[in-house]
Amino acid sequence: MPTVVVMDVSLSMTRPVPVEGTEEFQRKHLAAHGLTMLFEHMATNYKLEFTALVVFSSLWELMVPFTRDYNTLQEALSNMEDHDKTCLETALQGVSSVVQQEWGASIPSQIVLVTDGCLGIGRGSLQHSLSTLNQRNDSNRFPLPFPFVSKLYIMCMANLEELQSSDSLDCLERLIDLNNGEGQIFTIDGPLCLKNVQSMFGKLIDVAYTPFHAVLKCGNLSSDVQVFPRPESVILDEETDPMPKSINTDLEVVGFIDIADISSPPVLSRHLVLPIALNKEGDEVGTSLTDDIEDENSANQIAGKIPNFCVLLHGSLKVEGMVALVQLGPDWHGMLYSQADSKKKSNLMMSLFEPGSEPLPWLGKTLHLGPISGIL
Repeated sequence: MPTVVVMDVSLSMTRPVPVEGTEEFQRKHLAAHGLTMLFEHMATNYKLEFTALVVFSSLWELMVPFTRDYNTLQEALSNMEDHDKTCLETALQGVSSVVQQEWGASIPSQIVLVTDGCLGIGRGSLQHSLSTLNQRNDSNRFPLPFPFVSKLYIMCMANLEELQSSDSLDCLERLIDLNNGEGQIFTIDGPLCLKNVQSMFGKLIDVAYTPFHAVLKCGNLSSDVQVFPRPESVILDEETDPMPKSINTDLEVVGFIDIADISSPPVLSRHLVLPIALNKEGDEVGTSLTDDIEDENSANQIAGKIPNFCVLLHGSLKVEGMVALVQLGPDWHGMLYSQADSKKKSNLMMSLFEPGSEPLPWLGKTLHLGPISGIL
């Protein structure tokens, strides 16, 4: 799930912040500090995430195209220049363009919008954009909702009291509503300082960028794995009292099916399954990545020599031309399979079916499946 970080570089972000000590901070410095923390976390724990950096004022600019090089992203934070007034509609149009050019409209994305809550003035301000929503046609439609599935996280370099003193908070909440309710607004708790900014970005990390670790099991065999991107909760529309369903952290392989029998089924989402190597004391020493990412540190070299059920399963499915049916939760299944990136590279993937007893009608009820030898 790619991420676009959208940084406000308008003049309002240069407003000074009263901080103890001799060094003078501006709101843009607090924002850069928070983003540095986010990039450092992703470089360590979310290495497979593609991230782009867009800056905006009355215009927008792609500073860093989608990359996994978080050093480049951090360097770009120190090269940002100050510009004129805020125009959030322009920024959102830029995000839509950047994502669709790189990924199309079929890949879910996460948007991290960093601003100070100032909405701009005159034409181009967020108040003006929202007040003219009903006067637009298809040629100049408001960019929200995006043409692709997305979550919009708004990081405000302001506390709640400051936003509530104007109509900024209401307008920003309207953006979340226009994005089909997908997203969240984060504000600084207490005075504006580095510690409170770190706390705010820590909340974002907990919500959107915490790795999903699970245990993949098959009989007496098991393996610690990371599922990437993190699986989202599912809400069934047809339920009278819908409740979000989340996949278990214990993923149980319940059977194997020929690829020809399962064909190309409809799925909710697709995820990489990455083995996590543990040393003899049970401490994590490395997460295996896809073949196109080389990690040459000694921990991963050691991890590559330790037998791992996840690696065994991947190789077996690839050689035998089969998929593994995996139980995700009560009355909910998915499938594990090998997907080739090229002639030499392949990854273990997991696709999630729709929750229910019969996600694939041509196979019947999942719980009734069994070996054909049992009925001969």
